[in-house]
Amino acid sequence: MERFGVKSAPSRNRSKTALYVTPQDRVTEFGSELHEDGGKLFCTSCNVVLNHVRKSAINDHLKSKTHTKRKAEFEEQNVRKKQRTLTASLQCNSTAQTEKSSVIQDFVKMCLEANIPLEKADHPSVRAFLTRYVKNGSSIPKSEQLRKAYLPDGYDNENQLINTEDR
Repeated sequence: MERFGVKSAPSRNRSKTALYVTPQDRVTEFGSELHEDGGKLFCTSCNVVLNHVRKSAINDHLKSKTHTKRKAEFEEQNVRKKQRTLTASLQCNSTAQTEKSSVIQDFVKMCLEANIPLEKADHPSVRAFLTRYVKNGSSIPKSEQLRKAYLPDGYDNENQLINTEDR
């Protein structure tokens, strides 16, 4: 229509969506039935993502038969499991993850201090030794990844130590 110079009349019906409502606002509004994680609104008992913009969608879900059935099952179970987003799960550092990175950094530091080339970590007998006798030794990556990911950290740490010793 625009091509022919005819313009449509402006729409008088405004959208019924709340523009500035966050998932956290809906959690405070509806209480413990909902929870927020990673900018998404979840139903706690159903573990489904809800549209936080439309209040009617949330009300419809809370009145649905499947929600009432799942809520009854959820209340019977005393375990409260809340669904999380993938990014929130990946950001969580467990003790095993921190221990793994410290083992790798210590291995790289040992190789650097002893003048051992990182390529020696790829040798099958070294791999077998690390797997058998070193806790988390099987988590030490190949030399290429050691060079790319962990060598710059060791280099920066050593430079900081040298700079502090010079002062």
